[in-house]
Amino acid sequence: MDSPATPRKRRKDARPNELLAAALDLFVEKGYSATRLEDVATRAGASKGTLYLYFANKEALFKAVIEEGIIPVIAENETIAAEHTGSAFALMERLIYNWWEKIGQTAYSGIPKLMVAEARNFPELAQFYYEKVILRARALGTQALQYGMRSGEFRTVDLDTALDVIIAPIIMLLILRHSLYGGPEHGPDPSSYLKTHLQLLAHGLLKLDKETQV
Repeated sequence: MDSPATPRKRRKDARPNELLAAALDLFVEKGYSATRLEDVATRAGASKGTLYLYFANKEALFKAVIEEGIIPVIAENETIAAEHTGSAFALMERLIYNWWEKIGQTAYSGIPKLMVAEARNFPELAQFYYEKVILRARALGTQALQYGMRSGEFRTVDLDTALDVIIAPIIMLLILRHSLYGGPEHGPDPSSYLKTHLQLLAHGLLKLDKETQV
């Protein structure tokens, strides 16, 4: 068995998903600006030339990380919403917990912090993330809120403001876990945090005659 200090042997046949996994790890660890393509190739056990066979530059690599890891989760939540019947608040819970399971508990949880930190320096990437992730996720949240208001389960709320209030605590948890708390394994317990967040949402969204324990 190789020692921990032994460099990983380079393989010319490194697959794109290995390069994407290495890129994600380095983007989260170092940020977008400090991540070098040669470091991504080395982390994946490939040559820099191999990386260029699949990705033209670092921007293309970053976009591929988002397209392969985050956008499919949004699409999955869209399917959940389209097939859901019954309680609107139950739908809200399913969307939040599925997102947390597929993003919040994975390396992708570091992407929101990266975007907040570097969006101003890389406006084209910020615009890509806004159009592909934020707008699509907000459209889904709007759909869930409108569903609850139409059914009479939710109070009438300002949609944009309500979405900000629903999303912001979850994003802030991720940012803190990847900054002040020193890593995603530190900080508040996510299960307790999300349960409390949903309890507070229930009292803010549900009409008095519809309030239930969550």
